[in-house]
Amino acid sequence: MIGSIINGKELTSKNKMAIHNPYTGEKIDDIALASKQEMDDAVKDAYQCFHETMKIMPAHERADILRETANLLEERTEEFAETVVKEAGKPISASRGEVQRGVQVLRFASEKAKDITGEVIPMDAAVGGNGRMGFAKRDPLGVVAAITPFNFPLNLSLHKIAPAIAAGNTVIFKPAEKTPISAYKLTKLFHEAGLPASALNLVMGTGEEVGDPLVKHDQIHKVSFTGSLPVGRAIKESAGFKKVTLELGSNSPNIIFADANIEEAVKSLVTGAFAFSGQVCISAQRIYVQKEVYDQFLEQYVSLTESLKVGDPADEGTDVGPMINEGEAERAKQWIDDAVEKGAKIAAGGERKGTLLMPTIMTDVDENMKVIAEEVFAPIVSIIPFETEEEAVKFSNNSIYGLQAGVFTIDIHRAFRVAEKLEMGGVWINEISTYRQDNIPYGGVKQSGFGREGVKYAIEDMTELKFIGLKLEQ
Repeated sequence: MIGSIINGKELTSKNKMAIHNPYTGEKIDDIALASKQEMDDAVKDAYQCFHETMKIMPAHERADILRETANLLEERTEEFAETVVKEAGKPISASRGEVQRGVQVLRFASEKAKDITGEVIPMDAAVGGNGRMGFAKRDPLGVVAAITPFNFPLNLSLHKIAPAIAAGNTVIFKPAEKTPISAYKLTKLFHEAGLPASALNLVMGTGEEVGDPLVKHDQIHKVSFTGSLPVGRAIKESAGFKKVTLELGSNSPNIIFADANIEEAVKSLVTGAFAFSGQVCISAQRIYVQKEVYDQFLEQYVSLTESLKVGDPADEGTDVGPMINEGEAERAKQWIDDAVEKGAKIAAGGERKGTLLMPTIMTDVDENMKVIAEEVFAPIVSIIPFETEEEAVKFSNNSIYGLQAGVFTIDIHRAFRVAEKLEMGGVWINEISTYRQDNIPYGGVKQSGFGREGVKYAIEDMTELKFIGLKLEQ
């Protein structure tokens, strides 16, 4: 059994939860669930550590800790990758890729820790400002609550923790209930790298017992959350005057114009739709293809999709593994069946075997069907024809979400014209919506959330500007 970690000490509890392998169903371990009181203790401990240690720690020391954490994680790539395979069901090759990205996030944060700057204000630009000097500096906020999802248990956690540490904050780490083992190992890794124990406290428990009280706690200064829209809404309502970053998912559109490189687009978008069984916030869910090349695109797309290997995520050759649990797989299958009942057709896939849902391609869909209107978070993609540029933009924007999109065309004027019209936090040209680099501003508009991740941009949200002015002697 593993438990929450407060001030470096692991907690035990009579209340426990079993963690199961999504593919085999075997129990991996039990986690001891933290109580509301233990969560409160964790926050108070982190608050004290912020004021006594982290707030005054030199930038070079924070940078050294982050760099050492990166080095340790890189050394233990296989161990962490195998953990992600077991608890999340992510194929081993993708799990290794996630660890490598986590290493990169830590190194970005290490570099940025020594480059958190402010600006000198030209005081004499204002009437009466003569004889004064002013500057703005960035100060850490305090205690950051990092509430993370199961689909990228390492990388998305590090996108919250690493910038917070770089800026001089402390962190309460509340991981997804489905993937706590990665979080446990990651917390221990930070401590091994020299981070003060209370600067990162791990609290494992349910949203009701731990998550909601954590968001409302008056010694929490910022909440950074990645997860579902309903939970994000509740967090926004509960957080009060705290800073909040919400990344709440999408039903990402990808537009294929007739002049695009169809073969490359097909190859990229098969990966973009079915990577980690579609359980990716920016998974390619809606593919709009210009009518002149629709049949060609669909034929190639179906052929390549049917060649994917579906099965054991621990197998080096597996392309698509299980969904996180059988309930989610059944929910996705119901969405497919509902669409078919309303007139949609299945061009490939559609079958479910336990937690495995075959990569599914749908056509003849309607914009009111769940597989289009909502976030499927499953290996389901819909391919839809369009005629004009204006129509493609209209279809793409007809959503409550706006996280990331892809546009495929060799016409540079059209590419930028469409990118400007799309109501998204990010637009890729000749690249899939699913692509993300760890140094870009990442986040959405509309009900995909607000605030931005990416180390530089997260640090801006995890610091507060302070003005200091000086009246010089006359």
